[in-house]
Amino acid sequence: MKKKLDIIIGMVLLLLCSILFAAVTGSSTLSMMDSIKIILSRIPVLGPYIDLSNIRSTYIQIVWDIRMPRILMAGLVGGGLSVVGAAFQGIFKNPLADPHILGVSSGAALGATVAMMTGVGLNLFGLGMVGIFAFATSLLTVVCVYRIACIGNRLSTVNMILTGTAFSMMLSALISLLLSLHHENIEKVYLWILGSFSAASWNKVVFLCLFVLMGTVCILFFSKDLDAIATGYEMAESLGIDTVLVRKLIIVFASLIVAACVSVSGIIGFVGLVIPHSIRLISGPQNRRLIPLSGLGGAIFVIFSDTLARNLVAPSEIPVGVITALLGSPYFIILLQRSKRKLGSGS
Repeated sequence: MKKKLDIIIGMVLLLLCSILFAAVTGSSTLSMMDSIKIILSRIPVLGPYIDLSNIRSTYIQIVWDIRMPRILMAGLVGGGLSVVGAAFQGIFKNPLADPHILGVSSGAALGATVAMMTGVGLNLFGLGMVGIFAFATSLLTVVCVYRIACIGNRLSTVNMILTGTAFSMMLSALISLLLSLHHENIEKVYLWILGSFSAASWNKVVFLCLFVLMGTVCILFFSKDLDAIATGYEMAESLGIDTVLVRKLIIVFASLIVAACVSVSGIIGFVGLVIPHSIRLISGPQNRRLIPLSGLGGAIFVIFSDTLARNLVAPSEIPVGVITALLGSPYFIILLQRSKRKLGSGS
């Protein structure tokens, strides 16, 4: 028990350190102490006791209004995608399941592409037209996939995955068709698809909190059911668990989380695939630990990736999806190799 508590405390401290490191790192160099003071000054209880008189107002704006929303948004997106990845790997009983398996990302990309081509100005809940279209079309895609995959009132896991894959391919083809007809939008759409937090704002952080934190709590509520499902659907049903209802609800909560994440950041791959596998090595398979720790691990990973993305070629930046793929794919190959050696030694 103490070891498990140490893991949780260690990951929380690592998350706080990654936030602080990201806050002090950038083209405008600030001291760590000044950055800490600026962040602490915004905490209601501590704020009145923090003296910012020696810190330039420009630096305060850089840390609190530019860097902190971006850091928190990266953490929420990384945490949300990792939680969904862990949940999907459980309910689909597929180690390669990731948050985009149901075609959510392709649906969001199609919506974003249409929004960029129309150029209509609109803002709702802190989201611009691109975010609104991406959120709406990603949810619409999940609804279509779900309706097609169901056989009567039964939810077929295999049908769900196959339908999601088919929709992803179809929507990607539609995006390619639209771009071939509107060449002027290719660069803009391409950069959005690769993922970025450059348009972060406090409104988007609040929007993400609503979906990611509430969705995570709801998924965590079914952690024991997910553990039972891991032993087999028949075994879970013999324990009195309505596996169809559990899968439906988890898919709903997970889809809302992914739709919210993708709508504000674009498509960020490998997070929901790699992080749950990595966390499983230290936490074990029980979902009541795996899900929250995956959230913490995903937040740390994406904050670190985004810090690299905006600093490696400063003042320009690399799409964060490129960094997560470059870091995540080799690590996932290493994990697969380790699993293969264990299987080989076991035989």
